[in-house]
Amino acid sequence: MKFSMIFEAQLTDPTPARERQVIRDCVDQAVYAEQMGFDRIWAVEHHSLYRYAHMSASEIFLTWVAARTSRIRIGHGVVTMPFGFQHPVRVAERAAMLDVLSGGRVDIGAGRGATRQEMSMYGVQPKDTYPQMEEALRIFGKAWQEEVFEWHGSIDIGPGRILPRPVQDPHPPLFLACSKHDTLRLAGEWGVGALVMGFAGADDVREMRKVYDEAVATRTGDKLVASVANDHFAALCPTIVLDDAAEAFRIGARGQRFFAESIAHWYGNGPEPKEDTEHDDNAAEIRKDKEALVAKLHEAAIPARPSDTGTYNVDHAYGDADTAIAYVERLAEIGVDEVNCLIQMGTVPQEVCMETIRQWGEKVIPHFRAKENA
Repeated sequence: MKFSMIFEAQLTDPTPARERQVIRDCVDQAVYAEQMGFDRIWAVEHHSLYRYAHMSASEIFLTWVAARTSRIRIGHGVVTMPFGFQHPVRVAERAAMLDVLSGGRVDIGAGRGATRQEMSMYGVQPKDTYPQMEEALRIFGKAWQEEVFEWHGSIDIGPGRILPRPVQDPHPPLFLACSKHDTLRLAGEWGVGALVMGFAGADDVREMRKVYDEAVATRTGDKLVASVANDHFAALCPTIVLDDAAEAFRIGARGQRFFAESIAHWYGNGPEPKEDTEHDDNAAEIRKDKEALVAKLHEAAIPARPSDTGTYNVDHAYGDADTAIAYVERLAEIGVDEVNCLIQMGTVPQEVCMETIRQWGEKVIPHFRAKENA
């Protein structure tokens, strides 16, 4: 099992000074993650999602981290692939350059960038997001297969050479952001790794693993986007770990409330996330929000699915190291290939993020490494 961390660069009260500090804090966390034995870091790419994600140029962030580390893998989780956001050749060039400079440590996840806010900033049409994301992945999967590359689909490329060539042969491993069963099936059919949201808890992760495995087992190979399949399943694991388990849960619930309200704001036209929640019972507030959402969906005769209500579940690795170990044991039993820790949430102080990384590095990760080596 692999262990990773993901960065959104989320923050409350986003003054320019605080924004700069949070981005620097994320770098420090990523560097410390290598020291503590994590296998990979992921950085999102979002645009104009105020408070929720200020990580708009993840290729710069990841390059900065790569220059300060030597072992940990550097993951785009994810690149917004529709052509309005960026030309697929540009994605390939940037990824290969970082792969060269990092010594072959790059991973590339694909996403749609499908919030109305993001699409409006780049003139992307919703109907184009899925087909262009798939086409971009196919271009990426073939970009270095021929000395002179050309492509003629909905976009025309070349002929020409895509330079530089990556260290990893034939290219950095490919992944897909998967929040629904439909995208999990696509990931399995396309032969790319699945980056799944794990907010709904271990039982939902088990169902998602089943959907992905079935798609991998039944694919015929005619839909693969590259010559090499990457059947890797990574599940998000929200976590705060301290010696004081109750305090860790309190901080984790507050951070998750901010995260959930931010998602509801940008993806569902909800109100702006609340910031002054230090003295609230945030776990109770999250549960109330879930009940309100379920009631609203029922009124509209819409089933309440885990993909809709998952962010309102607080049964995660919030507590002491034993709490985290017990939660990861559940993920290990499911067959998760990678536990992707979400630590950096908008209200979580930097010292708590760093302590959580230390606890995972000194107590949680060694527990599972010892079991693997036994």
